[in-house]
Amino acid sequence: MISEYLVVSAATLAAIGMVAAAMLKGWQGWLTLKSRELEAQRPEPESGNGMARIEIADLKERIRRLEAIAAGVDL
Repeated sequence: MISEYLVVSAATLAAIGMVAAAMLKGWQGWLTLKSRELEAQRPEPESGNGMARIEIADLKERIRRLEAIAAGVDL
């Protein structure tokens, strides 16, 4: 009688383990797919683009001004 319960519980535990492993494999595959989709949508950076450098410099200047305002310093 106890051995029947032991066999059933062991089989159930094994089945749950197999289902969990299959679901984990599927989840990892889905994450890989989404990662590749995001990489495909990302634009390639252009080297030597002067306009981007100007925009970055402008953003840095804005950040510097905001930090000065937060610190209470008048520019």
